[in-house]
Amino acid sequence: MEIGELQRSLRATYLERDAGRGRDATFRWLVEEVGELARAMRTRDRDELLHEFGDVLAWLASLANIEGVELEHAAARYEHGCPKCGRSPCGCEPR
Repeated sequence: MEIGELQRSLRATYLERDAGRGRDATFRWLVEEVGELARAMRTRDRDELLHEFGDVLAWLASLANIEGVELEHAAARYEHGCPKCGRSPCGCEPR
């Protein structure tokens, strides 16, 4: 599934509910899912990782829908490598 397809599917499925919840509450759900992903990373359970990565993507797309941001457009800045140095792999000094 392409990222735009995912976002359109989630928009059709959840936008009314997400908009009613509001952006702040939807953002908090995203943060909660990131925490669950962190726990799955500690356990290294592949099935749980797959599940939590999917949830993080879904909540990110839902938040983008509320904000009117197309994730494909947002991700385009990484299409040709690092947006800072323009190289792939990135040649920036690690932080």
